[in-house]
Parts: sequence; C-alpha cells; structure tokens
Amino acid sequence: MNVVVAEAQQPSLWSSIREAVRGSHQDFTAGSLNRAILLLAIPMVLEMVLESLFAVVDVFWVGRVGANAVATVGLTESLFLLVFSIGMGLSLSTTAMVARRIGEKDPEDAAVAGVQAIILGLVVSVMIGVPACIFAPDLLRLMGASPEIVATGSGYARIGLGGSGVVLMLFLNNAIFRGAGDAAIAMRLLWVSNIINLILDPCLIFGWGPFPKLGVTGAALATFTGRGIGVLYQFYRLMRGTERIRVLRRQIRVDLGVIWRLFRVSITGIFQFLIAQTSWIGLVRIVSIFGASALAGYTIAIRIVFFAILPSWGLSNAAATLVGQNLGAKHPERAEKSVWRTGLYNMVFLGGVGLGFLLFAPQVVHIFTRDPAVAPLAVSCLRIVSTGNIAYAYGMVMLQAFNGAGDTVTPTIVNFFGCWLFEIPLAYWLAIHLGIQTSGVYWSIVVAEAAIAVASIILFRRGRWKQRMI
Repeated sequence: MNVVVAEAQQPSLWSSIREAVRGSHQDFTAGSLNRAILLLAIPMVLEMVLESLFAVVDVFWVGRVGANAVATVGLTESLFLLVFSIGMGLSLSTTAMVARRIGEKDPEDAAVAGVQAIILGLVVSVMIGVPACIFAPDLLRLMGASPEIVATGSGYARIGLGGSGVVLMLFLNNAIFRGAGDAAIAMRLLWVSNIINLILDPCLIFGWGPFPKLGVTGAALATFTGRGIGVLYQFYRLMRGTERIRVLRRQIRVDLGVIWRLFRVSITGIFQFLIAQTSWIGLVRIVSIFGASALAGYTIAIRIVFFAILPSWGLSNAAATLVGQNLGAKHPERAEKSVWRTGLYNMVFLGGVGLGFLLFAPQVVHIFTRDPAVAPLAVSCLRIVSTGNIAYAYGMVMLQAFNGAGDTVTPTIVNFFGCWLFEIPLAYWLAIHLGIQTSGVYWSIVVAEAAIAVASIILFRRGRWKQRMI
C-alpha cells in the first residue's frame, strides 16, 4: 500500500517539464537525481536554443543590407571572441561559488558572492568597452576591413564593442541564477532580452514605423537595447529576490577577498575558452588551404553540428550546478553520480543526433546549400565529425563538472594539450603530409575530442575535484 501511495505521488514527466519552465522549488541536493537533472536542464536548453535563434535571425536581416554589412558583423564577432571568453570565464567561477554557498544552505554568502561578481564584471566592462568604443574603426582595419567596410561598419563596431559589457553582464547575472538553481529565471530573462532584440532588429535596420533607418548600425543598437533591458531586469530580480537567492542593500559592498577568489578562478576559465575557441581558427586556416569550396563546406557542417549539440550544453550546465551544490552540501558521492548520469543521458542524445546525421547528411546539408562544389564536402564533414558524438557527449559534461567544482585549471590544461598540442598538429599532418586533405582535418577533430574525453574521465575518476575549495 505504501509503495502504491509513493508511486502515485511521483510527478509525471509532463508536470516536471511544466515545473522546469515555471521554476522549481526542489532542493537539488536531495531527492530524485533524474528529476533534478530534468528540472535544471530543460530551461538551460531552451535558453541556448533561443540564443541560437537570435543569431540566425540577426544575420538574416543584416544580410539584406549588403555584403559589407555582413562582413562588418563577421569581423566584429571575431573581436567579440575576447569578450565572450572573459564573460564565460567569469560566469564559470560565479556559478561555482554561488552553487557552493547554496549547497551549504548559506544564501546570504551566495548573494555576497553574486554582488562581488557583478562588481568585477562592471570593472571589466568599463576596461574593455571604453577603449573598444574609441578605437572601433582602427580595430576593424586591424582585422583587414576595407575602407568601404570601415565606413559602413564603424557605427556597428562602436556600439557592439563599446557596449559589450552589457552582454558580459547578461551572462554573469544569469550565472548567478544558474548557480542558485534558478535556471528558469535565467531562461526567461534571456527570452525577454532576445525577443526585444528580435522586434527591434528590422525596425532599426530598415526604419520601420517611427524608427530611424540606421542600416547595420541599427542591428547593434537593437542588441544593445534588448540586452540592456535584460540586464536591468536581472538587477531588479536579484534585489526583489527569489526563493533561493536575494541581494540585500547591506550586501552591496566591496569584499576584496571574495573578488580575488573569483578572479583567480576566472583567469584559468578565460584561458580555457580562449584555447578552445582559437583552436577552431587554426582548423579553419588549414581548411582554407584547399580553397573556398572546402572552407564553405566546413563552415556549413560545423554550424549544423554546433546548433545540434546546444541541448548538450544545457545538460552540461545542469551537471555543473549539481556538482557545485552537492559539494557545498557535503554530498560528493551524489555530485559524482549526477555527472555520470548526465553524461549517460548526453551520450544517448548525441548518439541519436550523430546517427541521424550519418543517415541523412545530404538532406540536412541541402537545406543550406545545393552548390555541387560545396555540398559534397559539407556532407563528408558532417558525417565524419558526427562519428565522434559519443566522445563529445562525455567530454563536455566532464569538463563542465570540473568547472562546477571550481576547478577551472584541469579543463584548461586538458583543452590546451587536446586542442593545440594534439588536434592542430594532427590536422596538419593528416591533411598535408598524408594528403588526406580536408578529411584529415575532420578526422583530427574526432580523434582529439575522443582523447579529451578519455583524459577528462580519467582525471574525474581520481576525484581530486571533490577537495576543491572555493
């Protein structure tokens, strides 16, 4: 009889999904681990899907302005690599520290950590934004922009790079909510920001209604406005408070000790993302040796892969939050179990995606291009890279688990050896010396990611991350 009652009280899958979107009150350091993963992962996945949708729509509208406008966006986004890496590095340390304090049932110290992260983020935003705004045209020239592109895109670059602190703060504040376990709030905040952005984009680019026609500059202003409103709403929600975290006025002060701990963890986190991001630039450089068609095929295939694995990043972020909170609650075994369980779910998901790409690669690629010189190369890349999906699944979860524990050094070292000392040389050797050409670059990705996954699993099993203090 008791068993029947217990089963009857178990929430259904649909009710759990609705709870995940609305916001859950569950203590993630106790109860069903499967349910905890579901409640955290769903809003994180939806958050990333909307972010990706915005990127696609933004390029869609800018593409109607002209080639110089698209080139401006591409060059400016390449400069955004530094901002993105800094934002992600700060977010890693913020999520880890807030999650640890929440797991310790100390929401006040979690709020203090969040405030210090915001202070650090504001300082970094000013240090990056002011020089970037002043020297934006020079930065475009440094990236090889023609005089026409500089004339067209200086306004876009000034607003985009000068206001990059808004993007950084959006990431950072959402990292506070994620660390606290308020993944649904982080999701809704990004929805608000991106929906405003999506509405303003064509209005400011083409001058619809009462809005001025600003061309590509309007795209940057739409992004700045949408995300700026999102940041203001984040501050409002932090001050108003949630069930898990609330910032009080007396907590708004500088704590150099906490700032230093955040900065120390963030530095390696920043390098971690810089290493991973710049390794793709190295691969692009090798592929470009074989001509424009090869480069176009590689670009299309890799964008398809990146879009398809977005849910996996949601699962990985869920694992990071679970690790941080359960270590704080002195439940290292549950923290470890959550990582293995999330890795298994990620493997099932990405394995299915990989199988789909192996079977239907031509049909997927034809959505983006039917160029007879490009499509076969994109199909080949998509099929080869997809064979490594199971390795990617475990590798990304393991690396995020280290980050969630506050150990950003281990993933940085693994990425450095895996990406720069192994993947890039292997790609060059296979493509050039063995004459496999672009296929050699694709196989180097699979082999390197498999090596990264194996190294991550070995290091994770050693368990030193359980003793990490933050």
